[in-house]
Amino acid sequence: MRIKFDLFPGGVAKALTLSWDDGRTYDRKLVEILNQHGLKGSFHLNSGLFGNEGYISRDEVAALYEGHEISAHTSTHPFLTMTPREGIADEILTDRKALEELAGYPVRGMSYPFGNYNDQVVGLLPALGIEYSRTVNSHHSFSLPDNLLAWHPTCHHKEMLALGKKFLEEKPRFSYMQLLYVWGHSYEFNDDGNWQELEQFAAMMGGHEDIWYATNIEIVDYLSAVQGLRFSASQEMVYNPSAVEVWISVEGEACRIPGGATVRLG
Repeated sequence: MRIKFDLFPGGVAKALTLSWDDGRTYDRKLVEILNQHGLKGSFHLNSGLFGNEGYISRDEVAALYEGHEISAHTSTHPFLTMTPREGIADEILTDRKALEELAGYPVRGMSYPFGNYNDQVVGLLPALGIEYSRTVNSHHSFSLPDNLLAWHPTCHHKEMLALGKKFLEEKPRFSYMQLLYVWGHSYEFNDDGNWQELEQFAAMMGGHEDIWYATNIEIVDYLSAVQGLRFSASQEMVYNPSAVEVWISVEGEACRIPGGATVRLG
């Protein structure tokens, strides 16, 4: 039986996720544009900077990012490779605690301040409750992450229009999941005076039935659920122990595996 892990929720093969750092006041305008077009983002926030000039206030976090993901970015945005292990732990755990109080759910992801990390930093993250962390190393492809704790994005938002157009047009030679991952900072749109590029991108990318719009952590949870599927020796049955609905292809046809269900495939 030919079974492939090549589908996102809804049986689609493409997904779009966005990632924004720092929690600056221009997030307000950015979120408004994303919401208008049904796009979803992960917002990596420095809780120790809330209320500082140019940063959002603590009181607006929950409402502003509703429907998106609130994620960690350390409390005060240090260079982690220049920070003692104890300081790294304090920065991340302090940030998580503050953000979780506002978000109302466990914060399980982050992005590296300044894109700065090394093997020691990466090695500490699982013990600190971090399941993914985004780098700033763009690969300009639509591949899935090899290492969630050093998750390289497709591109910075300055390249999103060209790669977004390519993403929409591309027809893969072989069936596989494609992910467009764009990262950036909301203040850059203001500094560069090019908010129209975000509006153009959001209008171009929104409203496609063949694209799954997801936060970073939703991508992580889905990939984990796919890998957690349990097949019978004959591959004629599959059990999904997670709470996440999973889609796979069986002999070229989309097959839905509900959370907690056992499904006969053959």
